Amino acid sequence: MRWPSKRALPGGWAGQRVLITGASGGIGAALAEALAQRGAHLLISGRNQEVLTTLAARFPQHIVAVSADLTRADDRHRLISAAHMAGCNMLINAAGSNQQGLFDAASDSEIEQLVAINLTATLQLTRALLPQLMACPQATIITIGSTFGQLGYPSQVTYCATKFALRGFSQALRRELADTRVRVMYIAPRATRTAMNTPQTNALNAALGNAVDSPSAVALAIINAVERQREELQIGRPERFFTRLNTLWPGAVDRALLRQLPVIRRFVTTKESTP
Repeated sequence: MRWPSKRALPGGWAGQRVLITGASGGIGAALAEALAQRGAHLLISGRNQEVLTTLAARFPQHIVAVSADLTRADDRHRLISAAHMAGCNMLINAAGSNQQGLFDAASDSEIEQLVAINLTATLQLTRALLPQLMACPQATIITIGSTFGQLGYPSQVTYCATKFALRGFSQALRRELADTRVRVMYIAPRATRTAMNTPQTNALNAALGNAVDSPSAVALAIINAVERQREELQIGRPERFFTRLNTLWPGAVDRALLRQLPVIRRFVTTKESTP
């Protein structure tokens, strides 16, 4: 069987009509700005209408904004209708949330909310847009995960569960669509300087010496990965080494994280969500 060719970006970025979720904060907003500058036509979505309006006003020829909470069925349907009207041939799943804290302190509602935002809504939106994407001559689905989609980490238990699931979702969907013209990508950033981070999170990263990227640097890495037709990208050489070690020698990682645990416990009192 000869599978269809999946060329990278026919017509360049100017030929792409991109739906970006989570565009009112962090990586999503940085992607919207970078892609608009490259000539892409964007439909951006998020929960902060003010940020979306500001982005659209800066690039009126390239950006249309639709405020939406993807955990609400009515909002998803409204966004899907807008994506049909815009003729979107690329979906970037950048919406997400985090709740740093010890797992035994998490409430049922907090667990349900994080799973709904990070996982369930992403799957529902992607599934609803698949018929449109599969009808395009060329289409791309990009899901933004995390290093914690490959590395279980203390104080990030539910978040890790959702990101592990998103990586499995992307891998399975890529294989399911391998004989179509839809490319499926998974991007795993490391710590990123966004509004998601509480002062405690920033202090923990500093105490552990963790590298923290700017949203614009992550956006550029994602753009390069798309242009180079990467199926998966994990950002950060030390993080790639550590997750590889976690696969080959998990006991070593267990011991390393055990040594970090007293420090982690000092900085896990605050839980925040993102746009």
